[in-house]
Amino acid sequence: MTMRVGLVQLTVNDDPASNLVHTVALVRDAAAGGADFVLTPECSNCLSSSRDHQRSVFQTEAEDPTLAALRAEAAQAHIWLLIGSLGLKTGDADGRFANRSFLIAPDGSICATYDKIHMFDVNVSDTEVYRESAGYRPGSQAVVAKTPLARIGMTVCYDVRFAHLYRRLAQTGAQILTVPAAFNHITGAAHWEVLLRARAIETGCFVLAPAQTGFHPETAGKGRRTHGHSLVISPWGEVLADGGTLPGVTFADIDLAEVAKARARIPSLDHDRQIVGP
Repeated sequence: MTMRVGLVQLTVNDDPASNLVHTVALVRDAAAGGADFVLTPECSNCLSSSRDHQRSVFQTEAEDPTLAALRAEAAQAHIWLLIGSLGLKTGDADGRFANRSFLIAPDGSICATYDKIHMFDVNVSDTEVYRESAGYRPGSQAVVAKTPLARIGMTVCYDVRFAHLYRRLAQTGAQILTVPAAFNHITGAAHWEVLLRARAIETGCFVLAPAQTGFHPETAGKGRRTHGHSLVISPWGEVLADGGTLPGVTFADIDLAEVAKARARIPSLDHDRQIVGP
């Protein structure tokens, strides 16, 4: 019932090949540190605001070198690996990409995938405007992966603001919720920790949230900043580990028995009521 998790915190740029070198090194550090389950953040292959640049560097799932290399690393280290998400080309007629999370088994096979459902279309400030749906098409399928490790509910970043998704995952059996992210530095400072703690408290799940951090330079664009602070949250809402603001690996030892204990103390997942109106 116990496991060690290793959350990889990255500062990627818009070059997937150079990002892969750093990601592989930190995944290896996490495995060497005894992690049974290693997690990377959202946009592990590339963070770019230029759709033209994305079209030039993104690949399909079958051809993506980051996916292939990280699957090989998982098999080599015999670990469970969550690739927080990759930007991938799809066959969509409008040319939009997928923001896809991958759960990799210790033999390197793809155990489950999840396409980010909620798109980050927001005006953070006069200078911080995002329209994720212009380049990425949203997914529609919620995912709970049933593994020998745990039952894992997969989400990505902006999903964390939609509590009904997490309730459904928990009521479908999730014990761990994954929230890989590239959280904006402004909203991150205000909302990141409190949202993750709320999702853990509401569901009685462990929340594992590996994050991008720092300034992300772009060859075609102004770059952007992310919040960092990869977090491990207990089912009671306690922060068990915080990755700070530097790239690296954050470890925590978790006991899945705590899920049942938290839900027994406050069994709110069983207390749904039909609501009329407004």
